[in-house]
Amino acid sequence: MRDEDFLAERFEAHRGQLRAVAQRMLGSVAEAEDAVQEAWVRTSRSDTSHVDNLGGWLTTVVGRVCLDMLRSRRSRAEQPLEPEAPVPATVPDPEQDALLADSVGSALLVVLDTLTPAERLAFVLHDLFTVPYEEIAGVIGKSPAATRQLASRARRRVRGAEATETDPTRRRELVDAFLAAAREGDFDGLLEVLDPDVVVRTEAGVTTGALAVAKGAATYSRHMVGVPVPALVEGATGIALLADGRVERTLAFTFVHDRIAVIDITTDPARAAKTDVTLL
Repeated sequence: MRDEDFLAERFEAHRGQLRAVAQRMLGSVAEAEDAVQEAWVRTSRSDTSHVDNLGGWLTTVVGRVCLDMLRSRRSRAEQPLEPEAPVPATVPDPEQDALLADSVGSALLVVLDTLTPAERLAFVLHDLFTVPYEEIAGVIGKSPAATRQLASRARRRVRGAEATETDPTRRRELVDAFLAAAREGDFDGLLEVLDPDVVVRTEAGVTTGALAVAKGAATYSRHMVGVPVPALVEGATGIALLADGRVERTLAFTFVHDRIAVIDITTDPARAAKTDVTLL
């Protein structure tokens, strides 16, 4: 058997584990598959003859790929949200991502989205896949002690989020306050209701951090299409934007520590029309 065939066979034996790591890191089945494929490309170009624990080595490779992808999300998110931004070429698979949420825990995925890329990597690799801090440190470019602190901070955030539940009335108050502040361009008001690591997801990409989201919200509100109406969006506290009685856009909110932690925005009218929306 040729060396490259032997390496491919060994890689395939670890594919399931690598996919699981990538799914928990990225929260998307489609992106996880891309990450695993990129890990194979990097592996095929590397000299692995000195690697004693190939499974552990491959886990750090896919972790590094996922870290690059998460950082790329954040770099794209530095721009304010633009309502008419182009839709990315990679289209997510909602059904597969729903299955992922069921297997990992939707609450955990929500909280992971509020972590920094380095925190997320440290927590997922160490707490979910028992990778030693020394190996994780090499991936994120920090000392083992600093890596331990990142994982500890992420762990506290995850546990704290699991222990809190925002009251439904309070959720509506937070959303109303967010909408009012966005309309008025009230940055202080927005920061009061947004989690410091808030995440906004649209078809165009992801925006993270309260300052970036507050800036984007003010821009978005000036270009808002339709009349905002309180609603349940796929069962979540949200807003539906109506035009001529039709749902044109939706915003669904998730809450952590009595603040808005995630906002999912559907800007495509065709997708919004198929969303389960209950007007309140």
